Amino acid sequence: MNPRRKKRMTLIIAILLGLSVMTGLVLYALEQNIDLFYTPTELVEGKGEAKLKPEVGQRLRIGGMVVPNSVSRDQESLKVSFDLVDAGNEVITVTFDGILPDLFREGQGIVAQGHLTDARTIEAFEVLAKHDEEYMPPEVAEALKGIEHIKPEYSPEQLQGSRS
Repeated sequence: MNPRRKKRMTLIIAILLGLSVMTGLVLYALEQNIDLFYTPTELVEGKGEAKLKPEVGQRLRIGGMVVPNSVSRDQESLKVSFDLVDAGNEVITVTFDGILPDLFREGQGIVAQGHLTDARTIEAFEVLAKHDEEYMPPEVAEALKGIEHIKPEYSPEQLQGSRS
């Protein structure tokens, strides 16, 4: 092999090696920011055909309906805990330290983003409430098929206030 070809080959190998390292680093960085979506049943029983369960400490999203009479608030702080359920009747506890969205209610669909602390508990750092009765992300809609949505009850004073 003449020196010119050898130099080209070395350059091509160096470029390919550099691209491989760069691709590996990008994939590693993205892996830490991926939030997998689970329903309470998938969290307990596993997801997909392989029944893969998330590891304790893994960052994830979970969606379901807030179980009526399950919301518990700490009187001394902003800590709140509540249970989530889906059509599979598995119950997951979510703890959250912060201000809940205005649309958050018992019997309402929500999505929580946080870390798995044990097999049935999630420490959420963000809670999102469904903004209207019609739209729902496809994953949540599929998970909640068969669960009845509890509509909020308003007093006559509240109804009067919304018209002015």
